[in-house]
Amino acid sequence: MSQILLIDNDLASSELVTVNLEIAGYSVSQASDGIKGQAFALQLAPDLIMLDVMLPKLDGLTLCRRLRQDDRTADVPIIMLTALGQTQEKIEGFNAGADDYLTKPFEIEELLARVRALLRRTNRTLQTVKHTEILSYGPLTLIPGRPGVIWFNQTVKLTSLEFEVLHCLLQRHGQVVPLRDILKEVWGYAPEDDPETIRVHVRNLRTKLEPHPGAPRYIKTVYGVGYCLELPGPFEARLGYQATSQSLLTTNS
Repeated sequence: MSQILLIDNDLASSELVTVNLEIAGYSVSQASDGIKGQAFALQLAPDLIMLDVMLPKLDGLTLCRRLRQDDRTADVPIIMLTALGQTQEKIEGFNAGADDYLTKPFEIEELLARVRALLRRTNRTLQTVKHTEILSYGPLTLIPGRPGVIWFNQTVKLTSLEFEVLHCLLQRHGQVVPLRDILKEVWGYAPEDDPETIRVHVRNLRTKLEPHPGAPRYIKTVYGVGYCLELPGPFEARLGYQATSQSLLTTNS
């Protein structure tokens, strides 16, 4: 039985969510402020955390960052629950380390679908790690389990979602991957209009991998469609190693 930690100071909403999660077969623990939420997260080692943004004592965005910085909770999937539904709020949530973002009020069925999708993705990642899969093309080697990559002979750490997005693009290297396909493969669902979910992670990937993120060479946008990963072959990669690695060192310093 998967253990879910719900951190929300809205008691009515918490009870409604808890009852429906338990009916669906999950074990649920609750915390009503950010300080208790952080303590419970470390004590319980939950399989998934549902986190409200507007929390007393410690706000949800700060708590999310702290959980991502702690090795004990760094890889636990987090769904942000909030009444703040503007694009900028979503960007802040994803940049803080959230895996998914659900705006109140929401339908219980949608919440359960997001929970199932995140847990499936986590289990899939663990299975991949178990089989020690390593995927390579040209200057890029994906190493499941860190998650991270070797990029032009430099080790670059990624978040689990950045890793999954890059993995999705690498499977169809040189082809345009539609936004809906990325959402379906990485998040497990394909909402009608949520492109910002992907854009945040692509921007972060470009910051980590591109010599000039504002003029991407490798992770290209095909406007109105999706993204395309275009990597150099082994010979071209060796020629470009020195300049690119120097740029990465400058970016990461």
